[in-house]
Amino acid sequence: MFKLTLLSVAALAASIVSAETAYFAFQTQERSNEFIFQLTDDAQIAHARRILSGEETDSVHVMGRIRKRPADYNPSWSFQLDPATINFFSHAIEVCDASVAYTEDHLDEACGAFLPGCFFCPWTSKLTREVKSE
Repeated sequence: MFKLTLLSVAALAASIVSAETAYFAFQTQERSNEFIFQLTDDAQIAHARRILSGEETDSVHVMGRIRKRPADYNPSWSFQLDPATINFFSHAIEVCDASVAYTEDHLDEACGAFLPGCFFCPWTSKLTREVKSE
């Protein structure tokens, strides 16, 4: 039988507390309003910060699964990226490529023939900044 010790409970609690949430912005080719996304994975947060510092120059474009609902932190758009699915890439297949504005304009078609599986990987995405909470 599995027993939780006080030490293992404390370690679990510490790992939960240490998880960081960070917000970043990117633009695509049309340079419309920034698209803001949330990261909750420490490795992805560190990767995004390396991109912004210029240290990371290979896997610099943003990809993830879209959720067809707005997020408070991304008020200009009626969709968001699922933080658990966000990654960075250098090359991706064409079927998931679209600009933010095109995706917004065709959101009712997304997750079917357009952006199958809800995967969104704008090839022209460029991180612009880390969004600091006020």
